[in-house]
This record gives sequence, structure tokens and C-alpha cells, in this order.
Amino acid sequence: MTTRPNDPEPVTYAGAGVDTEAGDRAVELMKAWVAKTRRPEVVGGIGGFAGLFDVSALKTYKRPLLATSTDGVGTKVQIAQRLDIHDTIGFDLVGMVVDDIVVAGAEPLFMTDYIACGSVVPERIAAVVRGIAEACVVAGCALAGGETAEHPGLLDPDEYDVAGAVTGVVEADDVLGPERVRDGDVLVAMASSGLHSNGYSLVRRVLEVSGWGLERHVDELGRTVGEELLEPTRVYAQDVLDLVRGGRAGGRDDGVDVHAVSHVTGGGLAANLARVLPRGLEAVVDRASWTPAPVFGLVRRLGQVPVDDLERTLNLGVGMVAVVAPQSVDAALARLQARGLPAWVLGTVGAPGARSDGDVTQGAKGVDGGAVRMVGSQPL
Repeated sequence: MTTRPNDPEPVTYAGAGVDTEAGDRAVELMKAWVAKTRRPEVVGGIGGFAGLFDVSALKTYKRPLLATSTDGVGTKVQIAQRLDIHDTIGFDLVGMVVDDIVVAGAEPLFMTDYIACGSVVPERIAAVVRGIAEACVVAGCALAGGETAEHPGLLDPDEYDVAGAVTGVVEADDVLGPERVRDGDVLVAMASSGLHSNGYSLVRRVLEVSGWGLERHVDELGRTVGEELLEPTRVYAQDVLDLVRGGRAGGRDDGVDVHAVSHVTGGGLAANLARVLPRGLEAVVDRASWTPAPVFGLVRRLGQVPVDDLERTLNLGVGMVAVVAPQSVDAALARLQARGLPAWVLGTVGAPGARSDGDVTQGAKGVDGGAVRMVGSQPL
């Protein structure tokens, strides 16, 4: 084919902004990290069109139910991009999805991820996947597949977003939820590692109006603002499963009777706890039972954020809540603390009307269930 002097330059995929060779390099860099997540049930390796997982083990279940969840990490990715630190975001992604399915008592089996970016920088993509892989190891699930998509023109070269999905399994008779919760049950809180991955639109706006930069060192936090905001989401999967199983997998039964579990994400503590309570019961949460980490008070003061808005947006130091039978409280606390997870009694479940003070949340997130009454106050 001949080209005349006035003909336009040939259009290529690379010229349009997509570097397939960079994508191949990113895959090579992430291979070792993906391999660390491998479970015996994984069939094949990285690079296939589909991830394969052998479910022969499910034959031992009487009625296995598959559980699935999908999510991202929201605008927290902007903090990672501004600081050019990308390995923690993957950890956040895993926490957002695996801890949603363990709420039902499901064991996470495998996960897939999706990364959309303006330009593939192999080292950056590999760092994100490294975080995903490290968190999958903590959660006990395999990273069975994923996709990296380059979207020039839609995203700036240094922009990206991440999403993921997890699949798990639970025996039908062992599903946790509102139907198991009883009058007299006790709420056991599990500490968050910080902000986790919700409410960052509020937090970023607070920083904007206050003029505080991410590099600013804050004595109260013991590190910079950016380091605090990138603290990875705590992954509770194995902690919750160990609690639910009551130690029976290790040949002993220490009597932990868990009825329901709530993952405290967007919407805050009350809204997410209300989702796992049956209609006709009310959980009373004592705000004075814990002191939120300094970052929460800092956000409130810098932005003059109303406390009720803060409470509806951030986890305020509680990442998960287990609803347990009263006779199981000591065993539950002991098991969690033995795993290095701070835990405490948050409140109780009972019939509505026992208390008239506080703030009540009911019917949260489309669930017509029980109510949560937040009483007392906290030093924020």
C-alpha cells in the first residue's frame, strides 16, 4: 500500500493510547503474588479466559449455598493516586467483599478483580494486585482471575479504579441472620483499623475546606494525614469464621453461639446492624462502651461535621458486630482477643420500649427489620 504525502498517519491501537505490551508486563509482575493465594481447588494458572475452581468438596455438604458479593473501594483510590502508593488499595478491596459474605457464615473460596486505568503502568498495576493477593491470603481465598482494562480518554493516565467479586459457600442449616436473633442476645464489637473504605467523599471534602494536605504530620495520629487515610481495611473473614465455628474445626468446642454478624460499611454502625435484626427486636448500643480512634474526632473537628452525620457515614471504630447468645459472650471475647482482634461488649438486644432515650434507626438499606437505639455519648 502506498501513502500519498497528504494522507493521514495510520491509526494503531498503541497510537490510540492502549499499550498491550505494558499489559503483558503487568501480568508477569503479578504472577508471583497471585500464586501465593492458590488453594488446592484452583485448576490451571493465570492467563486463561476463565478461572477454574474444583467444587468437588461441596459434595460433603447437605445443602451448600453459594454466597457472592461485589464492591469497590470508592474514592479512597484518589488518595492512593495522589500519594503514588497503591498496594494498600487491593487490601481494601478484598475486605469490602469477603467480609460481606462471612456475615452469612460463608467461607470465601475465590475472588476475581477488575482494574480500569487510563494507562497501564506495570509496576502500579502489580502493586494493586499484590495488595489484593496479600489480603486474599489473610481471608483464606484464592485469587482465581482478573482483568486490567486500559481506558485512554475516559481516565487520565494516572487514574484507575478497582472492583472485585468473591464467591463463598455455607451450609444451608448454618446460615446466620435475623431469624436466629433472640431477645437477650449480646452485641460483641470488633475494632476497625481506621476509616476502612467508606466515607472518603466526606473526608476529602473536610481536608479541602480545612486546607490540610496529605503530607501534614499530625501528632495525634502519630503519622501523616495520608498515611492515616491509606490504612488498609481490616479483613475479618477468618476471625469471624473461627468465632462462628466455635473452635470445633480444631477438635474442641468452646461454646460460641453466634446468631448474626453485621459488617459496618457505608451507612455507619446503626444502619448496618439494623439489617441483621428481626422486626420486633431492638438493639441498644452504648456509645460509651468504646472510644473511637483519633482520626474520627479529627474529621469532626476539622469539618465541624455534625455528630449524627459522622455516625451515619463512618464506622467510628467498629468494623464488625457479632450478635451472640448471652452465655457465649466470654468465649467470644476470648477467641477474638486470642487472635489479636480488640473486641468488647457493645450492647444488647431486647424488646422495643425498654429505653426511650437515644437515637433510633429502623428499616435501613431497604430491609424492613429490627431497630437500633444508640444511647450515651462519645468523646469525639
